[in-house]
Amino acid sequence: MRLVWVLRLAFFSLLAAAIALTQVRPPWEAGKPRWYKGNLHTHTLNSDGDSSPVEVATWYREHGYQFLALTDHNHLTEIAALNATLGAKEKFLLLPAEELTDQYLKKPIHINALNLTKELQAQHGASVANTIQRNVELIRSAKALPSINHPNFHWAITAQDMLGIKGLTHFEVYNGHPTVNNVGGGGSPSLDQMWDELLTAGQRLYGISVDDAHVFKRTGQEFSNPGRGWVVVRAAELSAAAITDALERGDFYSSSGVNLLDVQTTATEYRIEINARATEKFTTTFIGDGGKVLATTFDTIPVYKFTGSEKYVRARIDSSFGLSAWTQPVFRR
Repeated sequence: MRLVWVLRLAFFSLLAAAIALTQVRPPWEAGKPRWYKGNLHTHTLNSDGDSSPVEVATWYREHGYQFLALTDHNHLTEIAALNATLGAKEKFLLLPAEELTDQYLKKPIHINALNLTKELQAQHGASVANTIQRNVELIRSAKALPSINHPNFHWAITAQDMLGIKGLTHFEVYNGHPTVNNVGGGGSPSLDQMWDELLTAGQRLYGISVDDAHVFKRTGQEFSNPGRGWVVVRAAELSAAAITDALERGDFYSSSGVNLLDVQTTATEYRIEINARATEKFTTTFIGDGGKVLATTFDTIPVYKFTGSEKYVRARIDSSFGLSAWTQPVFRR
Protein backbone atom coordinates (compact mmCIF):
# COMPACT_ATOMS: atom_id res chain seq x y z
CA MET A 1 0.00 0.00 0.00
CA ARG A 2 2.84 2.36 0.84
CA LEU A 3 4.44 1.67 -2.55
CA VAL A 4 1.20 2.66 -4.30
CA TRP A 5 1.08 5.92 -2.34
CA VAL A 6 4.71 6.72 -3.19
CA LEU A 7 4.11 6.04 -6.89
CA ARG A 8 0.99 8.23 -6.91
CA LEU A 9 2.82 11.07 -5.19
CA ALA A 10 5.69 10.81 -7.68
CA PHE A 11 3.25 10.86 -10.62
CA PHE A 12 1.42 14.00 -9.48
CA SER A 13 4.68 15.77 -8.65
CA LEU A 14 6.01 15.03 -12.14
CA LEU A 15 2.73 16.21 -13.68
CA ALA A 16 2.87 19.52 -11.79
CA ALA A 17 6.50 19.99 -12.78
CA ALA A 18 5.67 19.32 -16.43
CA ILE A 19 2.91 21.93 -16.35
CA ALA A 20 5.29 24.44 -14.76
CA LEU A 21 7.83 23.88 -17.53
CA THR A 22 5.25 24.77 -20.20
CA GLN A 23 4.69 28.20 -18.71
CA VAL A 24 6.86 30.31 -20.94
CA ARG A 25 6.91 33.91 -19.85
CA PRO A 26 7.34 36.69 -22.41
CA PRO A 27 10.95 37.82 -22.94
CA TRP A 28 12.05 40.16 -20.18
CA GLU A 29 13.58 43.50 -21.00
CA ALA A 30 15.34 45.49 -18.31
CA GLY A 31 13.12 48.17 -16.85
CA LYS A 32 9.89 46.64 -18.19
CA PRO A 33 7.27 44.66 -16.24
CA ARG A 34 7.36 40.87 -16.41
CA TRP A 35 5.01 38.05 -15.48
CA TYR A 36 5.21 36.23 -12.13
CA LYS A 37 3.26 33.11 -11.21
CA GLY A 38 1.99 32.82 -7.64
CA ASN A 39 -0.53 31.23 -5.30
CA LEU A 40 -2.49 33.43 -2.91
CA HIS A 41 -4.19 30.80 -0.74
CA THR A 42 -2.53 27.83 0.96
CA HIS A 43 -2.17 26.31 4.42
CA THR A 44 0.46 24.83 6.70
CA LEU A 45 0.58 23.02 10.04
CA ASN A 46 0.03 26.43 11.64
CA SER A 47 -3.68 25.96 10.89
CA ASP A 48 -5.17 22.92 9.15
CA GLY A 49 -2.52 21.94 6.59
CA ASP A 50 -0.54 18.71 6.79
CA SER A 51 2.94 20.14 6.19
CA SER A 52 5.32 22.63 7.74
CA PRO A 53 5.79 26.12 6.29
CA VAL A 54 9.20 25.20 4.88
CA GLU A 55 7.81 22.07 3.21
CA VAL A 56 4.94 24.02 1.69
CA ALA A 57 7.13 26.87 0.45
CA THR A 58 9.64 24.41 -0.99
CA TRP A 59 6.92 22.63 -2.98
CA TYR A 60 5.89 25.86 -4.71
CA ARG A 61 9.45 27.00 -5.34
CA GLU A 62 10.31 23.64 -6.92
CA HIS A 63 7.19 23.67 -9.10
CA GLY A 64 7.78 26.91 -10.98
CA TYR A 65 6.07 29.50 -8.77
CA GLN A 66 7.70 32.88 -8.18
CA PHE A 67 5.63 33.95 -5.15
CA LEU A 68 3.45 32.43 -2.46
CA ALA A 69 1.13 33.62 0.31
CA LEU A 70 0.80 31.33 3.33
CA THR A 71 -2.76 32.05 4.47
CA ASP A 72 -3.24 30.10 7.67
CA HIS A 73 -6.57 30.48 9.43
CA ASN A 74 -6.49 33.38 11.89
CA HIS A 75 -2.71 33.11 12.09
CA LEU A 76 0.02 35.18 10.47
CA THR A 77 2.72 32.63 9.68
CA GLU A 78 6.21 34.07 10.07
CA ILE A 79 7.95 34.27 6.69
CA ALA A 80 11.18 36.17 7.37
CA ALA A 81 13.23 33.02 7.95
CA LEU A 82 11.65 31.35 4.92
CA ASN A 83 12.54 34.28 2.68
CA ALA A 84 16.07 34.21 4.09
CA THR A 85 16.54 30.55 3.11
CA LEU A 86 14.23 30.03 0.11
CA GLY A 87 13.76 33.53 -1.24
CA ALA A 88 15.93 34.83 -4.06
CA LYS A 89 15.85 38.08 -6.02
CA GLU A 90 13.56 37.76 -9.04
CA LYS A 91 13.17 34.02 -8.38
CA PHE A 92 11.01 33.36 -5.32
CA LEU A 93 9.23 35.42 -2.67
CA LEU A 94 6.87 34.71 0.22
CA LEU A 95 4.16 37.27 0.99
CA PRO A 96 2.85 37.80 4.54
CA ALA A 97 -0.82 36.85 4.69
CA GLU A 98 -3.63 35.47 6.83
CA GLU A 99 -7.05 33.94 6.19
CA LEU A 100 -9.48 35.75 8.47
CA THR A 101 -11.89 32.98 9.35
CA ASP A 102 -15.27 34.17 10.57
CA GLN A 103 -18.91 33.06 10.41
CA TYR A 104 -22.47 34.27 10.65
CA LEU A 105 -25.16 31.80 11.77
CA LYS A 106 -22.70 28.98 10.99
CA LYS A 107 -22.10 30.26 7.46
CA PRO A 108 -18.32 30.33 6.90
CA ILE A 109 -16.98 33.73 5.89
CA HIS A 110 -13.32 33.54 4.97
CA ILE A 111 -11.38 36.55 3.69
CA ASN A 112 -7.69 36.59 2.85
CA ALA A 113 -5.56 39.52 3.96
CA LEU A 114 -2.62 39.77 1.56
CA ASN A 115 0.64 41.61 2.24
CA LEU A 116 -0.13 41.97 5.92
CA THR A 117 2.22 43.39 8.56
CA LYS A 118 0.47 42.18 11.72
CA GLU A 119 -1.91 39.41 12.73
CA LEU A 120 -5.57 40.40 12.73
CA GLN A 121 -8.55 39.12 14.68
CA ALA A 122 -11.67 38.21 12.69
CA GLN A 123 -14.56 40.60 13.24
CA HIS A 124 -18.13 39.41 13.78
CA GLY A 125 -21.15 41.14 12.26
CA ALA A 126 -24.93 41.35 12.31
CA SER A 127 -25.36 39.67 8.90
CA VAL A 128 -23.25 37.98 6.25
CA ALA A 129 -22.77 41.29 4.45
CA ASN A 130 -21.97 43.16 7.66
CA THR A 131 -19.47 40.48 8.68
CA ILE A 132 -17.75 40.82 5.31
CA GLN A 133 -17.73 44.62 5.56
CA ARG A 134 -16.23 44.67 9.06
CA ASN A 135 -13.44 42.28 8.10
CA VAL A 136 -12.69 44.11 4.84
CA GLU A 137 -12.48 47.40 6.75
CA LEU A 138 -10.09 45.81 9.24
CA ILE A 139 -7.87 44.46 6.48
CA ARG A 140 -7.84 47.78 4.63
CA SER A 141 -7.02 49.63 7.85
CA ALA A 142 -3.97 47.35 8.16
CA LYS A 143 -2.88 48.45 4.64
CA ALA A 144 -3.44 44.92 3.27
CA LEU A 145 -5.43 43.62 0.30
CA PRO A 146 -8.70 41.74 1.08
CA SER A 147 -10.08 38.95 -1.10
CA ILE A 148 -13.21 36.88 -0.41
CA ASN A 149 -12.55 33.16 -0.48
CA HIS A 150 -14.74 30.43 -2.04
CA PRO A 151 -18.16 32.17 -1.81
CA ASN A 152 -20.07 28.95 -2.59
CA PHE A 153 -18.39 26.97 0.21
CA HIS A 154 -21.37 25.77 2.26
CA TRP A 155 -23.34 28.18 0.01
CA ALA A 156 -22.40 30.87 2.52
CA ILE A 157 -21.95 34.06 0.45
CA THR A 158 -24.18 35.32 -2.35
CA ALA A 159 -23.60 38.06 -4.89
CA GLN A 160 -26.09 40.19 -2.95
CA ASP A 161 -23.95 39.78 0.17
CA MET A 162 -20.90 41.14 -1.68
CA LEU A 163 -22.71 43.89 -3.54
CA GLY A 164 -21.78 47.32 -2.24
CA ILE A 165 -19.04 46.17 0.15
CA LYS A 166 -16.71 49.15 0.44
CA GLY A 167 -13.03 48.36 -0.10
CA LEU A 168 -13.67 44.95 -1.66
CA THR A 169 -11.95 44.52 -5.03
CA HIS A 170 -11.10 40.79 -5.23
CA PHE A 171 -12.79 37.44 -4.83
CA GLU A 172 -12.04 33.85 -5.80
CA VAL A 173 -13.59 32.96 -9.15
CA TYR A 174 -11.86 29.57 -8.90
CA ASN A 175 -10.71 27.56 -5.88
CA GLY A 176 -9.09 24.14 -6.28
CA HIS A 177 -10.49 22.62 -3.09
CA PRO A 178 -12.86 19.74 -4.00
CA THR A 179 -15.78 20.93 -1.81
CA VAL A 180 -16.22 24.60 -2.71
CA ASN A 181 -18.89 24.35 -5.46
CA ASN A 182 -17.22 26.58 -8.06
CA VAL A 183 -19.76 25.67 -10.75
CA GLY A 184 -22.83 26.19 -8.56
CA GLY A 185 -25.83 23.87 -8.86
CA GLY A 186 -29.33 23.27 -7.60
CA GLY A 187 -30.38 26.77 -8.52
CA SER A 188 -27.30 28.46 -7.06
CA PRO A 189 -25.10 30.35 -9.53
CA SER A 190 -21.53 29.48 -10.47
CA LEU A 191 -18.77 31.84 -9.41
CA ASP A 192 -18.52 33.03 -13.03
CA GLN A 193 -22.23 33.92 -12.97
CA MET A 194 -21.83 35.60 -9.59
CA TRP A 195 -18.93 37.66 -10.95
CA ASP A 196 -21.01 38.96 -13.87
CA GLU A 197 -23.93 39.76 -11.58
CA LEU A 198 -21.66 41.93 -9.45
CA LEU A 199 -19.90 43.57 -12.40
CA THR A 200 -23.23 44.34 -14.05
CA ALA A 201 -24.45 45.95 -10.82
CA GLY A 202 -21.41 48.24 -10.83
CA GLN A 203 -19.13 46.42 -8.36
CA ARG A 204 -15.59 46.66 -9.73
CA LEU A 205 -14.28 43.24 -8.81
CA TYR A 206 -11.29 41.20 -9.96
CA GLY A 207 -11.33 37.39 -9.97
CA ILE A 208 -8.45 35.31 -8.63
CA SER A 209 -7.72 31.59 -8.90
CA VAL A 210 -6.10 29.61 -6.08
CA ASP A 211 -5.51 26.02 -5.05
CA ASP A 212 -6.36 26.48 -1.33
CA ALA A 213 -3.95 23.63 -0.66
CA HIS A 214 -4.02 21.79 2.66
CA VAL A 215 -2.76 18.35 1.67
CA PHE A 216 0.80 17.80 0.40
CA LYS A 217 1.43 14.26 1.66
CA ARG A 218 -1.44 12.48 -0.12
CA THR A 219 -2.79 12.97 -3.61
CA GLY A 220 -6.13 12.54 -5.33
CA GLN A 221 -9.19 14.48 -6.42
CA GLU A 222 -10.71 14.08 -2.96
CA PHE A 223 -7.85 16.05 -1.39
CA SER A 224 -7.05 19.77 -1.47
CA ASN A 225 -3.71 19.32 -3.23
CA PRO A 226 -1.41 22.10 -4.50
CA GLY A 227 -1.04 23.16 -8.11
CA ARG A 228 -4.70 23.46 -9.06
CA GLY A 229 -5.10 27.23 -9.27
CA TRP A 230 -2.88 30.30 -9.44
CA VAL A 231 -2.51 33.86 -10.64
CA VAL A 232 0.07 35.30 -13.04
CA VAL A 233 0.83 38.92 -12.23
CA ARG A 234 2.49 41.55 -14.42
CA ALA A 235 4.72 43.61 -12.16
CA ALA A 236 7.83 45.79 -12.33
CA GLU A 237 9.71 43.49 -9.95
CA LEU A 238 9.30 40.53 -7.63
CA SER A 239 8.54 42.38 -4.42
CA ALA A 240 5.58 42.35 -2.03
CA ALA A 241 4.73 45.96 -2.90
CA ALA A 242 4.95 45.47 -6.67
CA ILE A 243 2.91 42.24 -6.65
CA THR A 244 0.23 43.78 -4.44
CA ASP A 245 0.08 46.94 -6.56
CA ALA A 246 -0.41 44.86 -9.72
CA LEU A 247 -3.18 42.86 -8.05
CA GLU A 248 -4.86 46.08 -6.93
CA ARG A 249 -4.99 47.45 -10.47
CA GLY A 250 -6.08 44.13 -12.00
CA ASP A 251 -2.89 43.57 -13.97
CA PHE A 252 -2.96 39.77 -13.80
CA TYR A 253 -4.79 36.72 -15.06
CA SER A 254 -6.05 33.68 -13.18
CA SER A 255 -5.72 30.05 -14.18
CA SER A 256 -6.51 26.44 -13.36
CA GLY A 257 -4.01 25.28 -15.98
CA VAL A 258 -4.29 27.41 -19.14
CA ASN A 259 -1.15 29.47 -19.73
CA LEU A 260 -1.11 32.82 -21.47
CA LEU A 261 1.81 34.63 -23.03
CA ASP A 262 0.27 38.07 -22.91
CA VAL A 263 -2.87 40.10 -22.26
CA GLN A 264 -3.16 43.59 -23.73
CA THR A 265 -5.92 46.15 -24.07
CA THR A 266 -5.93 49.36 -26.10
CA ALA A 267 -8.60 51.93 -26.83
CA THR A 268 -9.87 49.70 -29.63
CA GLU A 269 -9.28 46.05 -28.71
CA TYR A 270 -8.78 43.33 -26.08
CA ARG A 271 -6.01 40.95 -27.19
CA ILE A 272 -4.82 37.66 -25.62
CA GLU A 273 -1.97 35.34 -26.59
CA ILE A 274 -2.41 31.73 -25.48
CA ASN A 275 0.54 29.40 -24.83
CA ALA A 276 -0.80 26.21 -26.42
CA ARG A 277 0.54 22.73 -25.76
CA ALA A 278 0.57 20.02 -28.43
CA THR A 279 -2.97 18.77 -29.35
CA GLU A 280 -4.58 21.35 -27.04
CA LYS A 281 -7.50 23.39 -28.39
CA PHE A 282 -9.18 26.46 -26.92
CA THR A 283 -12.45 28.30 -26.79
CA THR A 284 -12.20 31.95 -25.72
CA THR A 285 -15.38 33.68 -24.68
CA PHE A 286 -15.49 37.46 -24.35
CA ILE A 287 -18.17 38.39 -21.81
CA GLY A 288 -19.92 41.68 -21.12
CA ASP A 289 -22.74 43.35 -19.23
CA GLY A 290 -25.30 40.91 -17.85
CA GLY A 291 -23.00 37.96 -18.56
CA LYS A 292 -23.75 38.37 -22.28
CA VAL A 293 -21.43 36.52 -24.64
CA LEU A 294 -19.95 39.24 -26.85
CA ALA A 295 -17.82 36.96 -29.01
CA THR A 296 -16.44 33.43 -29.16
CA THR A 297 -13.27 32.37 -30.95
CA PHE A 298 -11.06 29.27 -31.27
CA ASP A 299 -7.92 31.24 -32.17
CA THR A 300 -4.75 31.02 -30.09
CA ILE A 301 -4.52 34.83 -30.36
CA PRO A 302 -8.11 35.84 -29.61
CA VAL A 303 -8.98 39.49 -30.22
CA TYR A 304 -12.13 41.38 -29.36
CA LYS A 305 -12.78 44.73 -31.06
CA PHE A 306 -14.60 47.18 -28.82
CA THR A 307 -17.85 48.58 -30.23
CA GLY A 308 -18.15 51.46 -27.77
CA SER A 309 -21.33 50.14 -26.15
CA GLU A 310 -19.69 47.84 -23.60
CA LYS A 311 -19.88 48.51 -19.86
CA TYR A 312 -17.11 45.99 -19.21
CA VAL A 313 -15.38 43.17 -21.07
CA ARG A 314 -13.64 40.14 -19.60
CA ALA A 315 -12.57 36.83 -21.09
CA ARG A 316 -12.63 33.16 -20.14
CA ILE A 317 -10.35 30.75 -22.00
CA ASP A 318 -11.32 27.06 -21.81
CA SER A 319 -8.94 24.31 -22.87
CA SER A 320 -9.80 20.94 -24.38
CA PHE A 321 -7.80 19.51 -21.47
CA GLY A 322 -10.55 20.65 -19.08
CA LEU A 323 -8.60 23.65 -17.76
CA SER A 324 -9.38 27.37 -17.83
CA ALA A 325 -8.00 30.88 -17.51
CA TRP A 326 -9.79 34.09 -16.60
CA THR A 327 -8.62 37.56 -17.64
CA GLN A 328 -9.70 40.63 -15.72
CA PRO A 329 -12.55 42.94 -16.70
CA VAL A 330 -11.75 46.08 -18.61
CA PHE A 331 -14.18 48.80 -17.55
CA ARG A 332 -15.35 50.86 -20.49
CA ARG A 333 -17.76 53.12 -18.62
